[in-house]
Amino acid sequence: MIRIQQLGQQFNATKSTLTIQDSRSGKKYEIPISNNFIKASDLEKIKDEKGSIIRSYDPGYMNTVNCTSKISFIDGDNGILEYRGYPIEQLAEKSTYLEVAFLLIYGELPTQLQYDKWCKKIQTHTFVHQDLYGLLSQFRYDAHPMGMVISSLSAVSTLHPEANPALSGQNIYADQKSKNKQIHRMIGSITTITALAYRNRIGRQPNQPHQQLGYVDNFLYMMDRLNESNYTPHPTITKVLDILFILHAEHELNCSTSAVRHLTSSGVDIYTAIAGAAAALYGPKHGGANEAVLRMLEKIGSKQNIPQFIENVKNKKALLFGFGHRVYKSYDPRAKIVKQLAYQVFDLVGKDPLIEIALELENIALNDKYFKDRSLYPNVDFYTGIIYKALGFPTDMFPLLFAIPRISGWLAHWCEFLDDPENKIVRPRQNYQGYKTREYVPIDQRKQTDAYIHASSTSFSTRRNVSVKK
Repeated sequence: MIRIQQLGQQFNATKSTLTIQDSRSGKKYEIPISNNFIKASDLEKIKDEKGSIIRSYDPGYMNTVNCTSKISFIDGDNGILEYRGYPIEQLAEKSTYLEVAFLLIYGELPTQLQYDKWCKKIQTHTFVHQDLYGLLSQFRYDAHPMGMVISSLSAVSTLHPEANPALSGQNIYADQKSKNKQIHRMIGSITTITALAYRNRIGRQPNQPHQQLGYVDNFLYMMDRLNESNYTPHPTITKVLDILFILHAEHELNCSTSAVRHLTSSGVDIYTAIAGAAAALYGPKHGGANEAVLRMLEKIGSKQNIPQFIENVKNKKALLFGFGHRVYKSYDPRAKIVKQLAYQVFDLVGKDPLIEIALELENIALNDKYFKDRSLYPNVDFYTGIIYKALGFPTDMFPLLFAIPRISGWLAHWCEFLDDPENKIVRPRQNYQGYKTREYVPIDQRKQTDAYIHASSTSFSTRRNVSVKK
């Protein structure tokens, strides 16, 4: 109620209105404007002669505000990204990933005492239920690790029925201690689950979490240790990955974060909601973008082939990945930081040949009128994939290196959604253009339609298909 009153005060405090004249009836409507948006519910005042309410149509939510948030701020025109008011450049330079995760979820940077307790809680929950080891071991050797992790995250909800609103009551997350427990468990377990998926892929036994190592060090330890008794990751690699985790931790209402809010609105448990968000991140238009950049650069092959590639892009014969963004109309501020990190990695492990192609491609694109007119600047995915490749991560692990840090942003939005009384279960409207009411026709009286019902078939089905047709 307080929130609704605050919104009401916002609208009353500003005298700005949008005047709409309905040409059908000649009526005029004054719609209040606040913070440069109008409330969609105010459009319900406008009706046709039959009383039908006018609605806005916005596929992809290109111009729709669906929540009020205090977590991150993006100014796409000027290339600004802030977490809780802190510029991303300062956080990348001065902070750590776990400190940033605390900031995103709780709204302020922690004190030393809070930070120490927070890290200890997270590290405690890097130990996961034994059943997850058995589950992950059942996946095929060539299963995509993202599919393995999504399935495992969903399975976690079955291991903790006490944390499931469908089983333990819809108000269990109203208790802050219960909510904190899920936050600690989620951030802690994601690195272990990811490492288990990786070890399963390469046919090696899992490593137990190391309690004396930090968050990123422990993740790399679980992935890479063989039989060394005192194995520790290289500090430069740890620092680079920690900064990349900061850069990927949160980015407003992207596809996967919106999925968290959408699923949370139904009252589902946090593990299922996070699994759904990870599934959204799996898509090549979202979390799979840095993998697509790498494959694009490999396909270009050499700097000599870039001019032809650019022409193919302009003629829509090729796709350009790693440039442009839905919200940024200038250089992605994260991309500038990642570009600097790339050179730190190359100084350590050697320069990847793809970096020369990337630099030349960036130089040509930034000076080409076609790309400048379309505000196509490098985004965070452009150099991230090159860094991961240089560090020896398999290409299909890239989306997981995105998902691990983004969980803190998802959890921040989960908490914010739960605490905001204004939020309701998500239920958009549709523009129905199908048949009007028609009568059921018995099967022997129906006409053949042109519906295509055949499915693709592999060569493995050849013998069977021939036998079935005889």
